[in-house]
Amino acid sequence: MWQAGRVTAPLVLLDAASLYFRSFFALPESMTAPDGTPVNAVRGFADTVARVLTDRRPARLVACLDADWRPEFRVRALPSYKAHRVAAETESAGERDVEEVPDTLTPQVPIILDLLDAVGIAVAEAEGYEADDVIGTLAARESERPVEVVTGDRDLFQLVRHEPSPVSVIYVGKGWAKAEVLGPEEVAARYALPVEGAGAAYADMSMLRGDPSDGLPGVAGIGEKTAAKLITRFGSLEGLLIAARDGHRDVPPKTRVRLAEAADYLAAAPLVVRVATDAPVTGSPDDHVPVAPSDPRRVAELAERYNLGGSVNRLLAALPAQNS
Repeated sequence: MWQAGRVTAPLVLLDAASLYFRSFFALPESMTAPDGTPVNAVRGFADTVARVLTDRRPARLVACLDADWRPEFRVRALPSYKAHRVAAETESAGERDVEEVPDTLTPQVPIILDLLDAVGIAVAEAEGYEADDVIGTLAARESERPVEVVTGDRDLFQLVRHEPSPVSVIYVGKGWAKAEVLGPEEVAARYALPVEGAGAAYADMSMLRGDPSDGLPGVAGIGEKTAAKLITRFGSLEGLLIAARDGHRDVPPKTRVRLAEAADYLAAAPLVVRVATDAPVTGSPDDHVPVAPSDPRRVAELAERYNLGGSVNRLLAALPAQNS
């Protein structure tokens, strides 16, 4: 594992939905409140935040939320975007799409938000945008402190950078104990991409490669390794498409054909894949990590009502005043 020691304490951005989803599936639903409400996601999420505070020692921290997990602007550009995650639900007002979220997770989300509010941990969202876009926007705004993005979603590897302040991703896809810290060098090494502009190169590579879990078809016949080689050779997706159009010798004829056949997809993909950096983010006015809970009585009430004792105690113990 890694240590938090540094001269400048970071701004940590939590991909909240990614983290509580993982907590839900990592812990048994036998963890319940006295009234039988499952609280496995709540407890796992609280424990994760406690570990972030203890191990990373951020000066500021924001839990970033999905205001819209499947934004209209992305669906208009690419109707297949996350389409397989959609379940049709008939309501009196007609048909609408809803994400297939486990029934026992849904009621836990308001509890998580209540706990964050009572402790005094900032939250942020943007109407019509995903948490990824909130994270991308807050990272883009930061020019002084290092930014650390805690997520189990590789899509956010596109945010890594050196300047104007470094952005790294703490990837928890295999759990916190096996968390990896990835900056431009690590992303470049993992995917055989150039270090300079590794984040943008990762996004361009992922457009070519595609991602079935997000409904991104990619370009037929172009896998991850080939995509990385092409983006590295031509610098960007745009550079590759220009080279293919001009018949560049380093773009094989078969690849040119495949790129041409995927022209409509490739025209839409940048809007869908690239994280927004100008989303209309709203949320808590102060994102500094609280030295003590903002509403201790309410924290105690939530802990008792939902049987969160150990997890809440660990979260409170991780606040800066307890470690000074």
